[in-house]
Amino acid sequence: MTNFIENQKWRYATKKFDANKKVSASDLETLKDAIQLSSSSYGLQLYKVFIIENPEVRAQLQPVSWGQSQIVEASHLLVFANVVDVQEKHIDEYVQNIAQTRGISTEDLKGYSDFMKSKIVPLPVEQKAVWTSKQTYLALGNLLNAAAELKIDVTPMEGFEPEKYNEILGLNALGLNASLVAAVGYRHEDDATQHYAKVRKPKQELFITI
Repeated sequence: MTNFIENQKWRYATKKFDANKKVSASDLETLKDAIQLSSSSYGLQLYKVFIIENPEVRAQLQPVSWGQSQIVEASHLLVFANVVDVQEKHIDEYVQNIAQTRGISTEDLKGYSDFMKSKIVPLPVEQKAVWTSKQTYLALGNLLNAAAELKIDVTPMEGFEPEKYNEILGLNALGLNASLVAAVGYRHEDDATQHYAKVRKPKQELFITI
């Protein structure tokens, strides 16, 4: 746990990446494992994660990301896109995955399946979209923690135009919406931000015991 806390102190929202340093294929797989293993409500994982390596696509995304340099300089750009309108098919796919993974019948899961469908499917689309977007932040948390363990920098970003991302990446046709972006790579030695003291609220102000 000591190492975990020290790694959290080490990490920061990198402002300038070293474009010449790339995350290795093996480390990228580890980060993907961390995202895959993230918690999500009901375990549904109602999102996709797009790993943008194509420099031309990233050049298109930069102007609709407030012009931030991390979009094009980071080793990899991850776009978390949530399912907008959860339907019965999404739950059926999840139940089928449970059945195959655990070697049980889908009929044995009917009660759970019906419960999820009754709670989720009737919700207004706007409410479902907000809920699924929140799930991507859980996955982001795992990415941040795993990357810190590997001494890989990650900049979580909300400073972008989701509608434009949806258009450029063709997300609307997939029933998805860009909810957050994470630039992944290695800090540039010229990024002065890495030397700033980490600013956080004191524990006595942040925590309330009842």
